[in-house]
Amino acid sequence: MKVSETHILIVPGYTNSGPNHWQTRWERKLSTARRVEQAEWSKPVREDWVARMIEEVNAAEKPVVIVAHSLGVATAIHALPHCTRQIAGAFLVAPPDVANPKIRPKHLMTFGPYPRDPLPFPSVMVASRNDSFGSYEHAGDIANAWGSLLVDAGDAGHINTESGHGPWPEGSMVFAQFLSRLRA
Repeated sequence: MKVSETHILIVPGYTNSGPNHWQTRWERKLSTARRVEQAEWSKPVREDWVARMIEEVNAAEKPVVIVAHSLGVATAIHALPHCTRQIAGAFLVAPPDVANPKIRPKHLMTFGPYPRDPLPFPSVMVASRNDSFGSYEHAGDIANAWGSLLVDAGDAGHINTESGHGPWPEGSMVFAQFLSRLRA
């Protein structure tokens, strides 16, 4: 698929993605990209976040490609059963272990546990070996359950601005390759 044939939904995580975050940069560069805006970024409520995601997917006029980071992954996964529009694929980055009682802030646990049903569309999960919000093993386990291709980002932290991933050219290349293999 080409970008022009899709509706790319950028789904940020806890506290949103700032101006230098790779998601924000991609949103500016991809002509059909739109961010799923949340009313409250610093105190996420699962039901509210999922409802916004469902609204955005169902309003799309083209096949949707999800680009989710961190808590945005949990939001997207919980929204899927309620979406009526076609989802062409999902690019999932740095999924937090929302069932881990050691996760901070604690209220992120309200987004867990993840459903384990296989996704009905192609997906790629990019995970780091030293992400403080979720282990690589956890990411591999849920990627396997969902039927996602797992991409090892190495020691990349949480794959956000704080871990040095502003532009994230490696991610852009993986996403471009993923997008090129999707079918409308």
